[in-house]
Amino acid sequence: MQHVKPTVLVTRRVPPAVEARLVRDYRARLNDDDSVYGADELLERAQGADGLLVCATEKLTADLIRRLPPQVRICATYSVGFDHIDIAAAKDRGLVVTNTPDVLTDATADIAMLLILGAARRATAAEALLRRGGWGPWSTMFMLGSHVTGKRLGIYGMGRIGRAVARRARGFDMIVHYCNRGRLPPELENGAIFHASPEDLLAHSDILSLHCPASAETFHFLDARRIALLPDGAIVVNTARGTVVDDAALIAALKSGKLAAAGLDVFENEPKFNPGYLDLDNAMLLPHIGSATTETRDAMGFRAVDNLDAYFAGRSPQDRIA
Repeated sequence: MQHVKPTVLVTRRVPPAVEARLVRDYRARLNDDDSVYGADELLERAQGADGLLVCATEKLTADLIRRLPPQVRICATYSVGFDHIDIAAAKDRGLVVTNTPDVLTDATADIAMLLILGAARRATAAEALLRRGGWGPWSTMFMLGSHVTGKRLGIYGMGRIGRAVARRARGFDMIVHYCNRGRLPPELENGAIFHASPEDLLAHSDILSLHCPASAETFHFLDARRIALLPDGAIVVNTARGTVVDDAALIAALKSGKLAAAGLDVFENEPKFNPGYLDLDNAMLLPHIGSATTETRDAMGFRAVDNLDAYFAGRSPQDRIA
């Protein structure tokens, strides 16, 4: 008897190498025009599917999960974060959920360092000046930024990406401080200075880099009260999730001079974001490109397919979160 390949609904376009593997090993329902499915369209397209491969653009609410066709047994998300999926509802339904950790660590850490350096050296303002023809005669005070060498880098969330940023920062002779749910063992801490409370970390952060997950606990973590605890002239970098930052408070601090600069790759309600940032030449803004390298996006896709392969072979997926 010929083996019937499982049917997998792929909700967004994936890189060609990932698509080729899906087409080879599954009855893959691809999204050729890369449109974002609403809840009703996703449910319609999921009819008869055994599994889903989704992205962070799809919001798998409790209601949507309850309405999924009963044949759908696994949802592999093409992301590390899974705040777009109601995990409790998935567990209640018996829907297996997997993510793609590890493979985007270096790419995201690189972007964090780009933002640290770019914010400190006023790269956005300098490039804008150049492009609009404003580069004039040399001056001792022209486009002054600040060193990162010797500065205290505070890392909030010392997971894989936080530790990768710490490794890069040491190459710039930065002094690494961190706050985590618990203190790391010495071999992972690697000389970084642990702070048991976020408030203590903030007081020791000339540059603060955010690497915590999005959750109810971290929603608007960096608000006006905590910004006030940072040293005057500090720099804030966020490559975690936009909801970790209170935009109004951060914009106010950048305008007042309390903070020297910010570097942001993520925003609340993205791709929409607070337009107040656009008027600030001390904010370096990127459109959530932390994992946007060919190597990383391929690896993310392969990791998601690995999880599908394991599940349909009767094994436990390595990245199961529900």
